Amino acid sequence: MTTTTTDAMTSMPASGGGVMVGGAMMTPDKDIVDNAAGSADHTTLVTAVKSAGLVETLKSTGPFTVFAPTNAAFDKLPAGTVNTLVTPEMKPTLTKILTYHVVPGRLMAADLKNGQVLTTVEGESLTVMKSGDSVMLKDAKGGMATVTTANVVSSNGVTHVVDTVLMPAK
Repeated sequence: MTTTTTDAMTSMPASGGGVMVGGAMMTPDKDIVDNAAGSADHTTLVTAVKSAGLVETLKSTGPFTVFAPTNAAFDKLPAGTVNTLVTPEMKPTLTKILTYHVVPGRLMAADLKNGQVLTTVEGESLTVMKSGDSVMLKDAKGGMATVTTANVVSSNGVTHVVDTVLMPAK
């Protein structure tokens, strides 16, 4: 079994203990939140998850498939968006956006098929666009996110790093 990072198109053994993400080793013995907390590329996501009150949910048994936007993905949003979203009055909107990045179950990259429609925890759909080893997701507003690092296995699911924040329709 291999873990593919679509950026460099290299493979690492999934059984070898983990995958480097954001300068930290993501290991299968840690849950999704603990792995993300170690990544320098996911500090905005971790802050957002804490602000939305989703830490305990994402530390639970799962399994979950998380499409995790990087700090650079959040930076693509209009100026001030992230600072606004993490305020207490925006918690329902932030929660909706974050749960739109989570799908029930453990879906490895090999499980994702071109044209497949995934129902998110938020309740809306994401569409998988796959070409060879490249995986993209189309959100409800027509936005596209590319999986840059696939198959980051955690104790309660799997994370796929994405380069764009996915947005629900509502």
